[in-house]
Amino acid sequence: MLITRKLEFDAGHRIPSHKNQCRHLHGHRYSIEISLSGNVITDEGAAKQGMVMDYSEIKSIAKNSLVDKWDHAFLVYAGDTILLKFLQSLEDHKTVILSVPPTAENLALIAFSILDPAYQDIYGNNLKLERVRLFETPNCWADATREGV
Repeated sequence: MLITRKLEFDAGHRIPSHKNQCRHLHGHRYSIEISLSGNVITDEGAAKQGMVMDYSEIKSIAKNSLVDKWDHAFLVYAGDTILLKFLQSLEDHKTVILSVPPTAENLALIAFSILDPAYQDIYGNNLKLERVRLFETPNCWADATREGV
């Protein structure tokens, strides 16, 4: 069985080597879909009977592990030294430093690597993260999948 939970967050970024608009400072209303596989829990009377995982738990884990850290932050590439220096000069600025440029593809891969250990087989039903789909806009997204990472 495959289940998916969608969350949203706001963040700024820029792609310093991009030849078009994305080289400028800007932000997005990102959406992230977290897809998990597992067996449906069949234990009679269990609180999670009939579920792979409670959607509220998927949300809670994602918020604690990733979303709250990236929400209203500026996602900056460590190699973008001029911008990084500027952001670090701002008192109490929420900055997330990344080892790669913050493209949708890279963010999806990073999100997968952060979330994967958080969704281990919690209930003994073979639960595992299968896909992270990161929407940069409503029409543009990247998928990081278990088989592709």
